[in-house]
Amino acid sequence: MIITTGNILLVGSLLLLVSIILSKAGYRFGVPTLLVFLIAGMLFGSDGLGLQFNDASEAQFIGVIALGIILFSGGMDTRFSDIKPVLAPGIVLSTLGVVLTTLFAGVFIYWLSGFGWINITLPLTTSLLLAATMSSTDSASVFNILRSQRMSLKHNLRPMLELESGSNDPMAYMLTLVLIQVVGAGGVTAGDVVSMLLVQFVIGGAAGYLLGRAAVWFVNKLALPNTSLYPIVMLGLVFLIYSVADVCHGNGFLAVYIAGIVVGNSRISFKREVSTFLDGVTWLLQIVLFLILGLLVNPHEMMGIALAGTLIGVFMILVARPLGVMICLLPFKHINFKSRLFVSWVGLRGAAPILFATYPIIAGVEGANIIFNVVFFVTIVSLVVQGTTLSSMANLLGVSEPEPETPDHFGIELPEELETSLNALDVTAEMLVDGVTLKEVKLPGGALVMLIRRGQEFIVPNGSVQLQVGDRLLLISQEVKPREKLKI
Repeated sequence: MIITTGNILLVGSLLLLVSIILSKAGYRFGVPTLLVFLIAGMLFGSDGLGLQFNDASEAQFIGVIALGIILFSGGMDTRFSDIKPVLAPGIVLSTLGVVLTTLFAGVFIYWLSGFGWINITLPLTTSLLLAATMSSTDSASVFNILRSQRMSLKHNLRPMLELESGSNDPMAYMLTLVLIQVVGAGGVTAGDVVSMLLVQFVIGGAAGYLLGRAAVWFVNKLALPNTSLYPIVMLGLVFLIYSVADVCHGNGFLAVYIAGIVVGNSRISFKREVSTFLDGVTWLLQIVLFLILGLLVNPHEMMGIALAGTLIGVFMILVARPLGVMICLLPFKHINFKSRLFVSWVGLRGAAPILFATYPIIAGVEGANIIFNVVFFVTIVSLVVQGTTLSSMANLLGVSEPEPETPDHFGIELPEELETSLNALDVTAEMLVDGVTLKEVKLPGGALVMLIRRGQEFIVPNGSVQLQVGDRLLLISQEVKPREKLKI
């Protein structure tokens, strides 16, 4: 095929549309969306329809942009009131849990390399590097499956898993970079490793918080003529926060995640527009990232590491992840054993490990291609085994419950600056005893009726409107919790 702008757009649009259609079918059957996109990329790749893409640097560049925005958007969606009760176990899982998973899996990979029938031979430091690249979990896959199965979780498990999976990518990234330096330099002491981790963690965390607060102040001080520009401003601030943290030798991914939490839990102008824009961009970037990573791999190269990849994947699922979770949650006696088992099972690998596996390739680490292929294979094993059994495991352990029914929304959202709340009230026969007109009906103190919904019909209220049993009233009143998002 002759490479032209039209051909590139044709192939790109077909790849995007086919992947989304396939993901819809996978979503219905509880298959992780990520797995569908990866497979679609592989089908269009060099061993499939013949699309050639083998530039790890370009994939990494796109991946850094995508992961930065994904983490910021995830931080914005994280309500501090939800994660506050599980803040301690979530942070321990996302930091110490990543380190323990790296240690356990790294030692196992090094031990496995000693057998002649395994087609990988890696020294201990490189084995730890391989384990570090795949030590984080994927939040998007977990909650896509839960939503497709209309399942909620008991014992505050959902916010804890959300916090862990949203914040453990930066830790895995830091470990990957540090271990690349260890492999390349040699002679690096444990103190040097701890020092490098602390520098990235402290600077990244501080930059995220301070720049997040600065972003809130800056956006609120703007007086732009077009509200559509506010999401663009926020996108620019995300890149700025990542870059500043990275230039200062901090962790950029940690910085944008913390900044996202700060912005999401603060009053900011046109937050709804910003959030909606970032949601759409996040989905697009996730799809593009997954497809590119699928194109980057050569499936025929994975045949040689299939046995090793299977053994490593099974070890991480059944030993490394559960052992790390059990150790991390030892101090938290209120978390029961079944909840710990479920957290152990929710260790799905995703796009981040595959992205991190491109760093050894670019750094020229010996055995980097083996690392990339093993990480890709283990990710697929994790998504197939854990992803397709997630809801079954939740039911088996008794930690699932039906997702609450979504109320009949009016589709109206108010700016947070108004400090008002919206509530819905259904009209009953008892309410109409003293009269059927709106002015004769007793309403909660301080509430005004904004709109009346009768079936599919909307009625603008006035005092003479006659109400009927079953009408739904949209009430506006003074906000009691000013930081809570208002949506009815």
